[in-house]
Amino acid sequence: MTTTRFAPSPTGKLHLGHAYSARVAHDLARKQNGRFLVRFEDIDHTRVRPEYYEGILTDLRWLGLAWDEEPWKQLDRLEHYQAALDRLKALGVVYPCYCTRREIETELTNLTHAPHGPEGPLYPGTCRGLATPPADREPAWRLDFQKGADLVGLLTFHDLRHGKIDVDPGLLGDVILARKDIGTSYHLAVVIDDAAQKITHVTRGEDLLGSTHIHRLLQTLLNLPEPAYLHHQLILDDSGQRLAKRHDALAISTLRERGEDPWNMLPPA
Repeated sequence: MTTTRFAPSPTGKLHLGHAYSARVAHDLARKQNGRFLVRFEDIDHTRVRPEYYEGILTDLRWLGLAWDEEPWKQLDRLEHYQAALDRLKALGVVYPCYCTRREIETELTNLTHAPHGPEGPLYPGTCRGLATPPADREPAWRLDFQKGADLVGLLTFHDLRHGKIDVDPGLLGDVILARKDIGTSYHLAVVIDDAAQKITHVTRGEDLLGSTHIHRLLQTLLNLPEPAYLHHQLILDDSGQRLAKRHDALAISTLRERGEDPWNMLPPA
């Protein structure tokens, strides 16, 4: 059965970009008589606000988008992410990272040829193979993409817009899989939850296309099923920038208060 999900972060109000993303997922499932799920990606707990959970559901109801199960919260599932991290540790494909953000920026500045990806500079591998870790710091945990790639070999994924794509495991470098403060990250949590909810089609904005290279590597390392993907177009503001939660004028709640129909402002899903 086709199963999709809309996974907002309860750190602000939904805007037009969220509405479009939710409709893409909703309509893909409904056209196949499938399931549409909602999942709260709330591991960024310092920015989460209780009122945003219900606000998101209120907006979805007003938009006419109905979901099929009680929404999941990632903060309720931390033990599952820890279990996955433990499996990756056993495989030897992660390593502890003690660097602060400032230390990483300093090292990148000092490098003649700093590694870069589609989103900017990549982690330079400072703690990879570190012989003597500092005793006074708790580590984050990073994926050693090269060790992971060596284990799984060549990978691909299929996108409904872009077709077959060859996986580049190093596209985003040695990403963080477990932050110091919460013990997981977006990359790890999303692949675990998509598998647990039996998501068959992952729909999200094309700005996350690069992340899918990491997710396919993690899925294979953890022996998780491979979904199909649809990285849809982004909704941009008048200046051509991607919509963000700071665009309060285009928040769904604001449009509702004005009596405006957001679907008239969006392209077909």
